[in-house]
Amino acid sequence: MEAIRVQQVMVEDGAVVITGLPYKKGQTVEIILLPQPTTSTTPRTRLTVQRLRESGLIGLWKDRSDIQDSAAYARQLRKQAEKRMDVSYDPVR
Repeated sequence: MEAIRVQQVMVEDGAVVITGLPYKKGQTVEIILLPQPTTSTTPRTRLTVQRLRESGLIGLWKDRSDIQDSAAYARQLRKQAEKRMDVSYDPVR
């Protein structure tokens, strides 16, 4: 079964008009309407160096005795994340 996705903005309460579909008169189709989440108009706060320093992320692993090299540990975590659920993600180059 082939699906066709059409996105529209509602211009009248309770009514949707879709034209230009590749179906013939008399064919039965199923229509599922999913409302899209509203976009937030709140601007995102920029992460500054000061906010990063205050966040607690820097030095997060400093007291861990099981992590000798934090950079190597971070690389290992990234590799594991790339291979989750047998999905390989190729980095954009």
